[in-house]
Amino acid sequence: MSVSGARAVEEPMQSDALLRVERSARGLRWVDRLKPEHENVAMALAQKGGLPDIVARVLAARGAGPEALEEFLNPTLKTLMPNPSDLRDMDRAAERFARAIRDKEHIAVFGDYDVDGGSSVALIRRFLAAHGHDAQAYIPDRMLEGYGPNVAAFEQLVGDGARLILTVDCGTVAHEPLARAHDLGAEVIVLDHHQADEQLPDALAVVNPNRLDDISGQGHLAACGVVFLFLVATARTLRETNWYGNGVSAPDLMQWLDLVALATVCDVVPLTGLNRALVHRGLEVMRMRHNAGLRALCDTVGLTAAPTTYHLGFVLGPRLNAGGRIGRADLAMQLLTSDDEPAALEIAATLHRLNAERRAMQDALEHEALAQAGARLEDAPDASIAFAHGAGWHKGVVGLAASHLVEHFRRPALAVAWEDDGTGAGSARSIAGVDIGAAIRAAVEAGHLERGGGHEMAAGFSLAQNKADAFFEFLQNALQTSVKTAREQDSLKIDGALMAASATPDFLALLEKAGPFGAGNPQPRFAFPAHRCGFAKIVGEKHVRCTLGASDGSRLDAVAFNSATTKVGEILLNSDGMPIHVAGRLRRSEWGGRQKIELHIEDAADPRRSAR
Repeated sequence: MSVSGARAVEEPMQSDALLRVERSARGLRWVDRLKPEHENVAMALAQKGGLPDIVARVLAARGAGPEALEEFLNPTLKTLMPNPSDLRDMDRAAERFARAIRDKEHIAVFGDYDVDGGSSVALIRRFLAAHGHDAQAYIPDRMLEGYGPNVAAFEQLVGDGARLILTVDCGTVAHEPLARAHDLGAEVIVLDHHQADEQLPDALAVVNPNRLDDISGQGHLAACGVVFLFLVATARTLRETNWYGNGVSAPDLMQWLDLVALATVCDVVPLTGLNRALVHRGLEVMRMRHNAGLRALCDTVGLTAAPTTYHLGFVLGPRLNAGGRIGRADLAMQLLTSDDEPAALEIAATLHRLNAERRAMQDALEHEALAQAGARLEDAPDASIAFAHGAGWHKGVVGLAASHLVEHFRRPALAVAWEDDGTGAGSARSIAGVDIGAAIRAAVEAGHLERGGGHEMAAGFSLAQNKADAFFEFLQNALQTSVKTAREQDSLKIDGALMAASATPDFLALLEKAGPFGAGNPQPRFAFPAHRCGFAKIVGEKHVRCTLGASDGSRLDAVAFNSATTKVGEILLNSDGMPIHVAGRLRRSEWGGRQKIELHIEDAADPRRSAR
């Protein structure tokens, strides 16, 4: 691995201390992210691009090659945008939507209650507004209706006059509601990205790059990315039929890429291919602060710096999701659609308050779920899944609890909230290499669940309480082999070894050439071997702040979030001045109007115990 920084950014150095970390505080082995067979690619990138060695290694580890270096460093829609018609059913869907716009039909849009769904609905409504039209929006209540289309909602929409219904970020497995809409005389267009079964619902069009017969190669898109391509196709259809002109202008779709970037990051889809271009350009649009709702939310949380993927995923996203989790399901969509400054500020303040309430609920539920799942795993330490369930749990935060269990126990996890009527709403989260969405769909087919579906890494489901034991046993058996393999390969991937002096703004600017970062294109993670941890203290009850000191006297501020009661926090708080190894991601932070670089610690290791 390489050591580089402001003073010696291109000087490689092997770190024997780093390479001997076989078992960290989190029970992980630290490995070089760059595979040996790609070492030559990194060398070629450094030579051709005039890049520092460490930056070249970061790029090579993320799939960049010398032939397409410029395209990777500057992802653009011009080079990465596919023909929307490559997606199955796209032309049929666009032609029908264009006709509805021309004929001023009553259109309804049914969207999921998360950021991807709300952004998708807002994107469609802004597109329609640019054409002097509007759509009736429907976001289901998570508590009362659960995920996805339902018969009652579709009956209401048709009763209100809708003859064309668009489902966004949902609908691919909603057979009964879509059949009911068809019986009532309405046509449905599904715009989705969730995993699909072989049998598709009764719809005019199902535009989903993850349907089994779609060969577009765009399965990494979030729903909002699919919607964006759909609107590109619709505008093209309107243009071809001479709709534009005579006072009607084609809208600039690029102005709404901030919504697409927001949804893409918050839905944790891979930032590869087209997604990188959408997010790269979308962040530029967001920095212009044209969207009144996003501007109000940024002002409410005090975000004055240019938004990054970190801000989208960890600052804005949780607040937008808070409405769907514990408040009004349509708040995020209303905010993202609003052009009314006072109204937007009021909604943003409400979402900020709801997010604080969500955090309190989440903390209490996670504590209970952790104890429950931990007790089970003490009796069966080789179990393939961790799970917890309880009456009175708020089903708006069970997904967050499941994520917490995954992080703690390093295996797929499920959390279920039981209702008084004996039914449960559950969420599942997974680890790399274990397809939880497919397992949940298999459980539905086997009769263990009422319904369910999702992605490889996340899924939702509903079940009867009297079937819970059989369901959990089914998953334990179904995932046993894949979980065992995934856990054996589980490791913390490191992009290089650094000294504290290397963490400078100039160095971080070089690293950002590999961005935007997110799922599928992870932010670089570095090890800081044999640094002394000083001034360690618990802040905010759950976090540990400290200063890392290198042997050359350089220092770096660091923080380990939610670590106060973990083994990582234990090492930081009790190192007693002895050198330790830490690993994490470098980030800019502002304090008192000054910018500084700090390390967000993800793992730690005691050299006396971590080596073989």
